[in-house]
Amino acid sequence: MFTLPGLPYAYDALAPVISDRTLHFHHDKHHAAYVKTLNELLAKAGKMPSSLEAAIVESAGAKEPKLYNNAAQAWNHAFFWLAMSPTRQAPAAELAEAIRISFGGLPALREQFVKEGAAHFGSGWVWLAADAGGGLKVFSTHDAHDTVTTPKDHPLLVCDLWEHAYYLDYQNDRKAYLEAWFDALPNWDFAASQLAAARGSGALWRYEAPVAEARAA
Repeated sequence: MFTLPGLPYAYDALAPVISDRTLHFHHDKHHAAYVKTLNELLAKAGKMPSSLEAAIVESAGAKEPKLYNNAAQAWNHAFFWLAMSPTRQAPAAELAEAIRISFGGLPALREQFVKEGAAHFGSGWVWLAADAGGGLKVFSTHDAHDTVTTPKDHPLLVCDLWEHAYYLDYQNDRKAYLEAWFDALPNWDFAASQLAAARGSGALWRYEAPVAEARAA
């Protein structure tokens, strides 16, 4: 079975951009529900994939939307937690240069990232990713869709656009949420390690492997 990863920081560590109340609901209720439902669906189907990434790819190919949605949302949320840091950072070295080449600099990336996320219709995610050639791009995906089924896209950062990610703190002002998020929370060190992996140095992040379910004696 797949487990719910703990947050890599305290619930109040991202305040005031994201409140502890939002993180409690988002992680303990929403993310936990995706993981719980995923495990139930897999048990009912008698399946135990070797990885969450495999579960996403297989369910997408088999056109099993409920399984795919819960598997992908479990993955997306785990990546989202890691894409944020309570310590304000700035891109360094290779990543900063990649941003300059692809966007013209960090302010231009911010503008494109916020614009893409604010204009996205409905629920979804806004991504900063490296493409197959090592360049960077910003795009959004709908609902549970992510980059796992598009191997040419290597995610560096993601921001959650579902209303449960920001409504308690920003109500319907998604643009303000994205602006505050981009200015304070991106984990640029994590993004840099993802970029290095995308360019052949190290491994891209993967969800924790499933564990065998304990059985009563």
